[in-house]
Amino acid sequence: MSTSEQFNDTFISHLIELRNRLLRAVLAVVVVFVCLFPFAKELYTLLAQPLLANLPKGGQMIATDVVGVFFVPVKVTMLAAFLVALPYVLYQMWAFIAPGLYAHERKMIVPLVVASTLLFLCGMSFAYFLVFPVIFSAMTAFTPEGVSWMTDINKYLDFVLTLFVAFGVTFEVPVAVVVLVRMGIVTIAQLKEARPYVIVGAFVIGAIFTPPDVVSQIMLAVPLWLLYELGVIVAGFLVKKAEAAPTAEAAGPQGESSHCRPLSDEEMEHELDNIEARQKSDS
Repeated sequence: MSTSEQFNDTFISHLIELRNRLLRAVLAVVVVFVCLFPFAKELYTLLAQPLLANLPKGGQMIATDVVGVFFVPVKVTMLAAFLVALPYVLYQMWAFIAPGLYAHERKMIVPLVVASTLLFLCGMSFAYFLVFPVIFSAMTAFTPEGVSWMTDINKYLDFVLTLFVAFGVTFEVPVAVVVLVRMGIVTIAQLKEARPYVIVGAFVIGAIFTPPDVVSQIMLAVPLWLLYELGVIVAGFLVKKAEAAPTAEAAGPQGESSHCRPLSDEEMEHELDNIEARQKSDS
């Protein structure tokens, strides 16, 4: 079998495995969605609770779209199903990429995936339990006399999803900082030097992704800054731990050294000669 045929077979087998992993992940989300669908109205009510609790007397949510009363709760249910099935979805992703990683890479990725998931959920929880009540109570306080404050359920869903993503991504900052340091892209000293720019950028991001009130902007900007500082501390701890660790090389997935170095020209020619010899013997 020629090299091109071997490559094609390997590529096709990877595509088939990727398809199977994706199908399993989608199937898991669909199964959870089917189980949660009977509770679609209750799930939307739960999502809308921070607003409903702060609406003025006589205020209510409205649906201006004919099919909005059906599709909006369905969208909320789909989001809930994805969150419930997220551990299994991440497992399928991990099972697909793990065979191609070295042992030290697997040790690094698993904590990062777990930490990223937990931090994103923490960001969503922070927005739901702390930010939403503050925002909606502030909006209620600023509502002029004689004005009935009501909102469309579809617009409310878009609003909360935007804040969920904003706070979820914000809580991923420590993971991003650690990854950048471990990959050697930045150093701890550079991160400390960039602190003033990070603080300014945090407030700019808060002004973009939150309603135009100072409180909600601060509630996004301050956690973003503090999480950046947490990432710097954790990255500094990991760097010191790596420097203090013994310099013995850790084996890769097939016994290779985890500390890779580029091959010299002579070693490369030798490897190519070995590959050609094996191909001739196979043919």
